[in-house]
Amino acid sequence: MSSSVSVQGDAKARLFCALRLPDDAIESLVAWQRRLPPGAFRLVPPENLHVTLAFLGYRSAGDVPVVCGALRDASAAAARPLLRVAGYREARSVGMLVLNDEGGRAASLAGDLAARLEALGVYERERRPWLAHVTVVRFRKPPRLVPALPDLGEVSPSDAAVYSSVLRSDGAQYAVLESVALGG
Repeated sequence: MSSSVSVQGDAKARLFCALRLPDDAIESLVAWQRRLPPGAFRLVPPENLHVTLAFLGYRSAGDVPVVCGALRDASAAAARPLLRVAGYREARSVGMLVLNDEGGRAASLAGDLAARLEALGVYERERRPWLAHVTVVRFRKPPRLVPALPDLGEVSPSDAAVYSSVLRSDGAQYAVLESVALGG
């Protein structure tokens, strides 16, 4: 378990929980991003590449310890996921690599974490089903990319983290509040 940033006082923090990707997967994703054709989109920087488990939005600083506790508990019970790139998809403002979640391990972790956070009253689950993905580009108008998929092989994140996200004019800046190993 590690912590790199703190949120204190009456402050509000924009929080999410995510699987952290291994360095070699991030390096491969960055190399793949560089091969995308030029367009009206912004590449997600390497430090922001992750697999979101739960987006909580703005929460009070007092919620951070309970969110971290829920992530610790859910992660301790989780098996390491095995993820593989399955496709590329564009949504309203993002392009993402959809991941095949072998054995549903990441989905199981996301579901367990969501249930724990809901029970604590700090999260409301989205209506659409959870989808394993990595956001790789952001845009105002979909560029309709049809890229060749990166060959990352099998990606097995070893930890998850609670992040704080600060929105800036040049994109979001993420900071890890606490990271925890999967499987205890």
